[in-house]
Amino acid sequence: MVIDIADVWKTYRMGTQEVHALRGCSLAVERGEYVAIMGPSGSGKSTLMNVIGCLDVPTKGTYELEGRDVGRLTDDELAEVRNREIGFVFQTFNLLPRQDCLQNVELPLVYAGVGRAERKERATEALRRVGLGDRLDHKPNELSGGQRQRVAVARALVNRPAILLADEPTGNLDSTTSEEIMRLFELLYRQGNTLLVVTHEDDIAAHARRVVRLRDGVVETDEPVAGPALAGVSEAELEATAAA
Repeated sequence: MVIDIADVWKTYRMGTQEVHALRGCSLAVERGEYVAIMGPSGSGKSTLMNVIGCLDVPTKGTYELEGRDVGRLTDDELAEVRNREIGFVFQTFNLLPRQDCLQNVELPLVYAGVGRAERKERATEALRRVGLGDRLDHKPNELSGGQRQRVAVARALVNRPAILLADEPTGNLDSTTSEEIMRLFELLYRQGNTLLVVTHEDDIAAHARRVVRLRDGVVETDEPVAGPALAGVSEAELEATAAA
């Protein structure tokens, strides 16, 4: 089990009031699953994402990541888990504008203390995996929106994390480019990566193999996807898209 969340509550204090963002939420994710997390505004999906990503810890309940109880970790240990075990992909890419693709992808390895030669090798391989092996020295402003998101995916993968956690990864992309990114996610899933995608779009969730819907801080439904959007596309076709 990669993720095991049991009866998790997350409570924020606002003045004299308490706001319960999560109200006994439970979720289990096996290695190699592809899960979409959905819910209306205020449902708790952003809070759940923050807990899964070790950006926040539960007020009550337990969260075990790869068998480690996150609630018992120190701040330094949480930072290490975020860097080594979780790859983040954000809607706004979060790339450093003055650094080229290779330098942006190397960044988690710098924090992990990896030597320069190994950093370059691993970052180059990560960029090749997302079809950007010929863009190593390009800066973000020299890339399209879809290419910038691919750089962000490569950066998320470079530390070989237990989970790839994507928060509205197509939110700033047009429909054609969004489909290209989802084809890349499908390829990563077939290569054995564990993917969690937070989205409010049904057509994006339809690419996953399982959809978890939150409402009022709890899991309302947790169902398999019938006929995932790219299930019939061959791996060769997906690889050709990634290299385009």
